Amino acid sequence: MTRSSVPTPALPDRPPRRHRSIANRRGGYVGAILVNAILLYLINVWPGWAVLPFLTADMGVVLPWINASIVVSMGVNVVYLVADPRWLRALGSIVTGVVGLAATVRMWQVFPFNFTGGAVDWAPWLRIALILGMVGGVIGIVVAAVTFVRTVTHEVHDRPG
Repeated sequence: MTRSSVPTPALPDRPPRRHRSIANRRGGYVGAILVNAILLYLINVWPGWAVLPFLTADMGVVLPWINASIVVSMGVNVVYLVADPRWLRALGSIVTGVVGLAATVRMWQVFPFNFTGGAVDWAPWLRIALILGMVGGVIGIVVAAVTFVRTVTHEVHDRPG
């Protein structure tokens, strides 16, 4: 039997994807915007990051990156309220992922924490958590990029014409 005459097995039907309704998604976007706004207020206004005894003054160096990550997330969710096709959500995930990764890398570089005097030295554990966050951030960016490319190329191929 030649290669061309070998029948290809039929692929099982995929179960239909369950998509959340637009109202549910929009509710999630509004919730994310509100949570991020509350975080910005708590970190920057009241009670502020300085009330946490394990944070050093170097937190001021990292804070702009954290704020940028929160603001970008809020902005992306505002855009999603207007339109949220899959390619746009993937692109938003890339943008938020890159800014979040930059904030995490900056947190690693500055490491504005002081755990001296405690029963447990939390510094190595926090460093491990930051490494895991950076690895997860890179994976998330790659997955979102693949989703973006696949979605855009499928939309181009699916267009009549």
